[in-house]
Amino acid sequence: MSTTTAQTYRVTPTRVLRSEWHKLWTVRSTWITVLASAAFLLGVGILMGATYTSDGGDSDVDTVILSLYGSQLGGICLAVLGILVTAGEYSTGLIRASMTAVPRRTPVLWAKATVFTAVVFTVSFVTALITFLTAQIFLSDTDQAASLTDDGVLAAVAGNAAGVTLLSLIALGLGAALRSVPGGIGAFIGGVLILPEVLGMLPYDAVETALTYFPTQAAGALGSADPMPNAASPGGALLALCLWAAATLIVPALLLKRRDV
Repeated sequence: MSTTTAQTYRVTPTRVLRSEWHKLWTVRSTWITVLASAAFLLGVGILMGATYTSDGGDSDVDTVILSLYGSQLGGICLAVLGILVTAGEYSTGLIRASMTAVPRRTPVLWAKATVFTAVVFTVSFVTALITFLTAQIFLSDTDQAASLTDDGVLAAVAGNAAGVTLLSLIALGLGAALRSVPGGIGAFIGGVLILPEVLGMLPYDAVETALTYFPTQAAGALGSADPMPNAASPGGALLALCLWAAATLIVPALLLKRRDV
């Protein structure tokens, strides 16, 4: 093989990223989950805004949390997408072609995580921004009226998107580690969503403190314009979420080097 031909077909980080970008957008599940996530967030936001009354039981709820309440449902859709991005390739057998094209293996995982993070954060932030502004049309004459220029509001909207993105990245890591779509979904729902609620029943102060840095609780702290009582600071919550995501990705990276595909 000539030098020119070898260079033409050389594996580079840019080409791996481009490959993962095309794979992400050429499967139907991406469009379904992204559109479902946006629909849940926008739909619930409009519902909360249209049905809110100043003398109701939600008057003490943070205005950003109230407007973006649908991010819980939308986030689950994006978490499922994260699992499909990794575990889905094992179920279809496409992972063998990916690893044959990129023999070092781990660049495929990092490229998936990079492309997925960029797409999910962009979609989440734009949708959250539109949802907040739409909900404020209904909330403009209530005690929940707010604007993006108010203290902490824009940061909370961005924080909401960051929280959803990092939770979805954790799901991607679980899918890559377990190599099973049902297993990844079960681990995310059981370990990330349900386990903190179970641990919260334990009557120990140390457990209560630790729970503030668990993924879902940290994501909630990021999406609040006003400091939440007994919650981590935004900086601490963001650091905790990043560490959770990093740890969840390191495990499959190590397994890729030790196990066959």
